[in-house]
Amino acid sequence: MSISGALTNALSGLGAAARAAEVVSSNLSNAMTEGYGRRTLSVSSQNYRASGGVMVNGIVRHTNPVAVAERRLADAAFGNADTLNRYSVRVEGLLGTPSDASSLSGRVAALESALVAAAGAPGNALRLQGVAQAASDLVDGFQDASDGLQDMREQADRDIAVSVDRLNTLLARTAELNLRISTAINQGQDTSALEDDRQKVVDDISKIVPVKQAARDRGGVALFTANGAILVDGSAARLEFQETPTILPHMTLDTGYLSGLTVNGLNIRTDSASGPLSGGILGAQFAIRDEMATAAQAELDAVARDLVERFGATATDPTLTPGQAGLFTDRGAAFDPADEVGLSGRLSLNALVAPDGAGEFWRLRDGLGAVSAGEAGNATQLHRLSDALSQSRPPASGGFSGMAAPFSALSDRFLSLQSTSRVRSDETLSFAATRLAGLEAMELTEGVDSDQEMQKLMLIEQSYAANARLIATVDEMMQQLLRL
Repeated sequence: MSISGALTNALSGLGAAARAAEVVSSNLSNAMTEGYGRRTLSVSSQNYRASGGVMVNGIVRHTNPVAVAERRLADAAFGNADTLNRYSVRVEGLLGTPSDASSLSGRVAALESALVAAAGAPGNALRLQGVAQAASDLVDGFQDASDGLQDMREQADRDIAVSVDRLNTLLARTAELNLRISTAINQGQDTSALEDDRQKVVDDISKIVPVKQAARDRGGVALFTANGAILVDGSAARLEFQETPTILPHMTLDTGYLSGLTVNGLNIRTDSASGPLSGGILGAQFAIRDEMATAAQAELDAVARDLVERFGATATDPTLTPGQAGLFTDRGAAFDPADEVGLSGRLSLNALVAPDGAGEFWRLRDGLGAVSAGEAGNATQLHRLSDALSQSRPPASGGFSGMAAPFSALSDRFLSLQSTSRVRSDETLSFAATRLAGLEAMELTEGVDSDQEMQKLMLIEQSYAANARLIATVDEMMQQLLRL
């Protein structure tokens, strides 16, 4: 080999060692950077007029596509479970548990106690007032629960609008990065940093909706949801949603009062069973607004209906005439079975005995339709009211229909269902969190190993020193020749 050939080899080795050191330092500095793909320098031997040397082919970015894909699906599942769990916890806090004095069950128990106390001294005006106050508190409990459920639906609707805007931004960013990566490849530039950015963007998308990634020409990728909707393939899909500021119990997607979701102008399903975008945070928000909160509202309305019908029957109060409202009313009027939706929010205490109404508490003892006050010691009507609560009868609607039970058991059953739903939600969230943590750990094994990178750096340092020594030797030889 000639002196010039040796010098060429050494110079190419120095250049490759410098690039390798740069790559290793980048790996070490980004060992904890989310979305960073470990880099290695791709080199090969070159044969330039038999001189040899090393050729730098480029930088290779290393990821495990299978691990990344599984972790993204786990991200979506965790976001879905976390959103639904926070809803379940809030519902349980809103309704309370059967053991809570402020829960519906606690308020029912307080009304039962007040009726028993009043029946023991029917002429005591304070005890009759206590019955009216306990009944009013029970009404407040139903109204607060109904209002809280609608607040959660409104919050879910606002969250959907935010998620859709965020998703549109991320999809457009993905399409833009695809174009920039393709351009960089055409110009022979390193695309690793752009691919890191794209991975982080797709990771953010996967938290909103579960996505699968497919490779396309010139470094591009296409994104599809787990249920088959196309989000990015060349161009980015455009999602549209219209926020509804105020939501009432009767307002649903099926009745046309609430906005659905469109992708590139086409309406798509948003239900949790088969919606193309279900499974992530966005799917959970639609499930809360259109399924879970509406189902809880329907059950709450069924319990409120049972309460109204128990106290509106002539067997409970013989002084009532047909069409006259009983102790519990639908905004002061008699309940219409065809208008059950939202009854719990409209529930009110008969104005004749309401503490903030006429305050004629003697009617609790003598009947709402009584012309005048009767005997102060007659507790017959108070016993009828108490029996109305304790009587086992099947509710006319809801998931409780066919189950004959006292009203206290019915309210306990409703609260227990919500608590059971919260427990199941906790279990689902725990499983999703464990699965995500395991897949993140698996993905990290494909990431930067600091010890291994330091070993590489030592080898690069030795290679650099050897090539530098060769150049120094060539220089000494040239100097010797010149002196000769």
